[in-house]
Amino acid sequence: MKVSDFDFDLPAERIALHPVEPRDAARLLVVRPGEPLVDVHVTDLVTLLQPGDVLVVNDTRVLPAELTGTRIRGDLVAKVAFNLHKRVDAHTWRAFARPAKKLHVLDRLALGDDESLGAVVAGKGETGEVTLVFDLGGAELDEAIKAHGAMPLPPYIEAKRGTEERDKSDYQTAFAARDGAVAAPTAGLHFTESLLQKLADRGVTVERLTLHVGAGTFLPVKVEDTKDHQMHAEWGEIPEAVVQRILAAKSAGGRVVAVGTTSLRLLETAARKTGTLAPFIGDTDIFITPGFRFRAVDILMTNFHLPKSTLFMLVSAFAGFDTMHAAYKHAIANEYRFYSYGDGSLLFRQEQADADADL
Repeated sequence: MKVSDFDFDLPAERIALHPVEPRDAARLLVVRPGEPLVDVHVTDLVTLLQPGDVLVVNDTRVLPAELTGTRIRGDLVAKVAFNLHKRVDAHTWRAFARPAKKLHVLDRLALGDDESLGAVVAGKGETGEVTLVFDLGGAELDEAIKAHGAMPLPPYIEAKRGTEERDKSDYQTAFAARDGAVAAPTAGLHFTESLLQKLADRGVTVERLTLHVGAGTFLPVKVEDTKDHQMHAEWGEIPEAVVQRILAAKSAGGRVVAVGTTSLRLLETAARKTGTLAPFIGDTDIFITPGFRFRAVDILMTNFHLPKSTLFMLVSAFAGFDTMHAAYKHAIANEYRFYSYGDGSLLFRQEQADADADL
């Protein structure tokens, strides 16, 4: 399909710069293919979901992965900035550099407010990507990044305002536990302890997987046809015990409700080879467009996404191309708040053809 097929006009004032308070007061657009759209709030999940349903959430934790500092090359120095986006090993990260043209392989870097976090440029790729090898490693490096880094807000927010102290908590979900993401799984931002307790009382269970969201999620699609786009890989894990509980809930009539496109992408990655959910650990670069056959997820809770983005392509595959264009038109006309700090939608999967179009 043409990338332009996924374009739409979004007024700038529809982009949310802060979340609502409390988080679960956000609006929620319920999208059932073939049925009228319904305007509710996130708190209405308590009645929208049924006993036996299972919410699958992403427990990744966002690192403050935006680092600034100095490039040192002999007597020549230059200011540089990096957005870490994928861990390679205990000492090594891939990052997007600004400006990348100032960097050469083997350049020495002094990063952080006091420039005490040392690293070396070990490689340069395309589109401003570099490989950084840090002097520190493992948990010690993680703590140094937390101490020296800034929260990597999406560019459409950062362009309108600077990073604020409150972003350190606003940009983490209630499920955040495992360090490694450089962008939040934003559908999870809507949940509060109060809402989770009400859902538990309703008989809805919560299962956790991990997908460390990379900064590649913000990169624009630069090709004209979706078949030519290459996704950035992200690391994820679904443990055996989680798989067994999800399968048990599904066999008992419960629905699998993915909280966020990150949860959905990992669940569908894990189910793709065998046709049923299985344990998974490793990288995924799954790219979901209309024609994809979903095997694991029945309902998707997600925020409103950018025009021509891979995420708008994903929701169009899940609930239907025409359905989602109509839903976004409704959301814009009814002043829903868009993107990471915005409102949410609850999407029910469209009926699927028998053919496995994605294989």
